[in-house]
Amino acid sequence: MKNLFQEISACTTCAEHLEFGPRPIFAAAPQSKIVVIGQAPGSVVHRTGVPWDDKSGENLRTWLQVSNQEFYDPALLALIPMGFCYPGKGKSGDLPPRPECAPQWHTRLLQELSEVRLTLLIGQYAQQYYLGDRAQKTLTDTVRNFDSYLPDFFVLPHPSPRNNIWRAKNPWFDQEVLPALSARVSSILKK
Repeated sequence: MKNLFQEISACTTCAEHLEFGPRPIFAAAPQSKIVVIGQAPGSVVHRTGVPWDDKSGENLRTWLQVSNQEFYDPALLALIPMGFCYPGKGKSGDLPPRPECAPQWHTRLLQELSEVRLTLLIGQYAQQYYLGDRAQKTLTDTVRNFDSYLPDFFVLPHPSPRNNIWRAKNPWFDQEVLPALSARVSSILKK
């Protein structure tokens, strides 16, 4: 796994498309129990080099009901984005993750994780990639039907503060999805 980590960390496949240059950011260990597949690092994470080291990460840790120590323990959680590098800013937020990343690295990386009990698919990019035709027409419908993807996948919206409006319009998420999520995460991490 060490060689694979070195390969990913040295990747420059998308360099010409990355305004701030390549800086692959991820964390995993062979014994990771939960895989968190997010979108791509944001500008803060690009600067710090720490996955989910921003407001979205704070929200995600709250949703999962895990401490920072648990979240950043790769023996517990693997943090693998769809795009490993910060894609830059677009007109209405960050650009989408680079499409080259997941096909190049995900299969090889996930094959090294032998203890995975659950994979969180956060946001539409991860859901479209991993669910394909099984995804509903909208992210809202996919998340509303979260239990149909269990036990392998738990689907979530992106925990960005920008999605607070979505959460306000969809109170069932806080009432039904988050309790089911934290219970499942707790049962996996406590074993």
